[in-house]
Amino acid sequence: MNKRKSLLQGLPAALLCLSAAISIYAQNPDEKHNARPQQAVPAPAVAGSNKTDAVRYTYEFSQPKFYVKHIRLEHDANGRGTVTFERLNEDVPVTEPLQLSAEALARIDAAWQGLRFLESGTNYQADKQFPHLGTMKIGMERGDRKRVAEFNWTNNRDAEALVNEYRKAADQVILVFDIAIARENQPLNAPKLMETMELMLKRNGLSDPRQLLKLLQDLSTDEHVPLIARNHALRLIKQIEK
Repeated sequence: MNKRKSLLQGLPAALLCLSAAISIYAQNPDEKHNARPQQAVPAPAVAGSNKTDAVRYTYEFSQPKFYVKHIRLEHDANGRGTVTFERLNEDVPVTEPLQLSAEALARIDAAWQGLRFLESGTNYQADKQFPHLGTMKIGMERGDRKRVAEFNWTNNRDAEALVNEYRKAADQVILVFDIAIARENQPLNAPKLMETMELMLKRNGLSDPRQLLKLLQDLSTDEHVPLIARNHALRLIKQIEK
């Protein structure tokens, strides 16, 4: 079975500060992740409609000095795709499956439609520059038509909404990955991860928390993780189901 390696971070409080599309975790790069089987976190069932458009969407974030220094998200018209991310001092990128929920996909579709991206040549970069916060790219490809736009700050409402949604989707995938790593190799990290998830919930930092219910239910009965994490998972389930 193929293994992939990733640094298992200590998940300090900086991961919790996911307040904007151009924000990113500022975590401790000295603690390491362990490898896990690639199939440990399967893609959720498709929640969107059966669209058939041959279209690909991409979102990319990069800031070499950040702990999560590079993220690339891509998906099709049904919201199915992948999230690839790289962490500081990591040799190999990690690629995880992505399935946007119907609700998240609807919000993303609305933003793309507002941009009229392929028909427009709008420059989304604001007059003010914030390169220290990272650079974002959004792209769409349909048939022989392709466009990529790059900016580090934008005043365009639809562009801002789009990168916000993509960042939440990426953050959720990365969180699920870290929980899987903790359950397999570092169960004592589970309580911190539950705290991380709760703060992300409070800050509306997740793409669709309901996609995490099955994971939380499994975690609540996993005797490999501390009881405090199992009980916290049960509380999170109640919060999400409200």
